Amino acid sequence: MPYSDFTLAKAKQAFSLTTIEKRDIFASVPELTASNLLTETLDYNLEIALASNSEKARSELIIAPILVDLRRQLKEAISLFSGIDFSVDESKGLNGTCDFIITQSPEILIISAPVITIVEAKKENINAGLGQCVASMVAAQIFNQQSGSGIKTIYGTVTTGSIWQFIKLEEQILSIDLSEYYLKDVNKILGILASGILLKTQQDS
Repeated sequence: MPYSDFTLAKAKQAFSLTTIEKRDIFASVPELTASNLLTETLDYNLEIALASNSEKARSELIIAPILVDLRRQLKEAISLFSGIDFSVDESKGLNGTCDFIITQSPEILIISAPVITIVEAKKENINAGLGQCVASMVAAQIFNQQSGSGIKTIYGTVTTGSIWQFIKLEEQILSIDLSEYYLKDVNKILGILASGILLKTQQDS
């Protein structure tokens, strides 16, 4: 079955995951200040995106600008993939399209070293998107193991555009942050996304 068919319970059982659910898992992560361009873009786009009340509008007008700003601030050391097929193991149901993938690589033509998977919450239901996100995170984990990338921790987020919830997968341990972050916390959202990438170029700067 494709990623979108997974509930959190199904993903937990299928992949033998142990879950840790608590608030403020990412509370200590430093913020990354949004650029003036992103701030102006969101100020302009937000009314349109919320008024249209469609996933496509939220994706294009809110989520994508945030991710593009992240890539710009990290000096194009990462790549973004949107709506791309990411079939890793169909026998396990790890197939289908991912809403967004962030990779720890500047390559923009092919996916390599995925570190963050992002799922748009359908009907603005964050909880309903958790299973799909977790399944795509497991796929990213397997992809990295097969490619020998050395990346052991996968991050994920489910978002409506205006609300973001973050997840972390380390081996079979799935940590779900019960805290929700809002667009007014965009600097925190950017900071958590950047921390999940763990780029050597950041560490060296």
